Amino acid sequence: MNYETIIGLEIHVELNTKSKIFCSCSTGFGAQPNKNTCPVCTGLPGALPVLNKEVVNLAVRAGTALNCDINLINKTDRKNYFYPDLPKAYQISQFDIPICSNGHIDIEVEKEKKRVNLTRIHIEEDAGKLVHLEDEEVTLIDYNRAGVPLVEIVSEPDIRSAEEAVSFLKTLRSILVYSQISDCRMDQGSMRCDANISVRELGNKKLNTKVEIKNMNSFKEVYKALKKEEKRQIELYSYGEGYKVVQETRRWDSSKGRTITMRTKEDAHDYRYFPEPDLPPVIIQESVVKNIKSSLPELPKEKKERMIKEYNLTEKEVNIIIEEKEIADYYEEVVKKCGEPKEAANWIITEILRLLKISDKITVKASYLSDLIKEVKKGTISNTAAKSVLEELAVSDKTVQQIIEEKGLRQISNANELEDVVEKILFDNKQAVEDYKTGKKRSFGFLMGQIMKETKGKANPVVVKELLTNKL
Repeated sequence: MNYETIIGLEIHVELNTKSKIFCSCSTGFGAQPNKNTCPVCTGLPGALPVLNKEVVNLAVRAGTALNCDINLINKTDRKNYFYPDLPKAYQISQFDIPICSNGHIDIEVEKEKKRVNLTRIHIEEDAGKLVHLEDEEVTLIDYNRAGVPLVEIVSEPDIRSAEEAVSFLKTLRSILVYSQISDCRMDQGSMRCDANISVRELGNKKLNTKVEIKNMNSFKEVYKALKKEEKRQIELYSYGEGYKVVQETRRWDSSKGRTITMRTKEDAHDYRYFPEPDLPPVIIQESVVKNIKSSLPELPKEKKERMIKEYNLTEKEVNIIIEEKEIADYYEEVVKKCGEPKEAANWIITEILRLLKISDKITVKASYLSDLIKEVKKGTISNTAAKSVLEELAVSDKTVQQIIEEKGLRQISNANELEDVVEKILFDNKQAVEDYKTGKKRSFGFLMGQIMKETKGKANPVVVKELLTNKL
């Protein structure tokens, strides 16, 4: 029996604001526990919320970038539930009239393009964070995150595989980062994903019971969790035990490689939604939406099309470069300074991305990489020597020229100077010359190697090759 997988995603994204959604506390990451708190975000009696205007602007920006309808009149609602990290025992969110509706994201998996529709985007406040101490009977609560502004982006159940889900998330993250809506750092919790997944017999139009999966903090973990849950459900249906697939919330245990039941899933009525009495309706002027739309920067899709055409790069090269906005901006700055788009792409894809695995930021100035590319192009240094220079650039503030001189890496490109070396090597290796003349072409490589050895690797290989060919 063949089965089809149905996936819908709910993504919580922290917005790029300096203060929280309903108070002036800082949203800065990494502060001491409970440092960024006040009576409003800790839910003390009598404290009243005031909506942060920038939250509305960023939500509209997100909706515009994601092709949504903007609801000019929307409202906030109370979502009632109790968890230890939710100090008020309710969350201010949006229910029936969200700030954005509909929308879509176009994704690509194995060169197949697909549109995933969005149901809604709404604003809400984040909860705090529980810290479970190992071998201790207590749990600590940090309320710094309570009240941090979020948008929740809900997709339609249009996704049909774990691969499509990851492509959707990567595309979404890229759009939000380029639009400066959020930094979307999954390692810091500023982008978090929950997935609803069900399976059904291929050709059947009826949706089966869905399961929600939480606790996925990277694209790799999302992929693994969805594949594992898909396998679990298919096996249950295959063995006639489909009744065991119940509507519930499961968490992904990465150490054990499986999903584990957390709780049975609540329906919307269990949250007892009602309009938030302490906040008026949110009314957005059409002029504000137009201004936000006109201020959107170049988004990944448009950037990709432009860079392929402008820089004559392959689609694969551009996909790598634009995946992170920081890399794309860096690339364009290097090209602007050196005028060599292909060489800049090669250096960034092979060397700069390699260095980024060691450091979490680019440590080589764009102007320095540009100078390095120019020196290689001029023949001042070899590609091998240039890599040595790059290693030094990554850990010091010395210029390219300083490092070349200090390390003695300057290439010998003077034909007259190299001609004497070539003649000496030919004289010292007469047998290799004879071998070459009898058709043993490998002798050419041997002679090249001897010349490079004689010059301690400083000879320009292009010039050497031309001289050696002529002499032979």
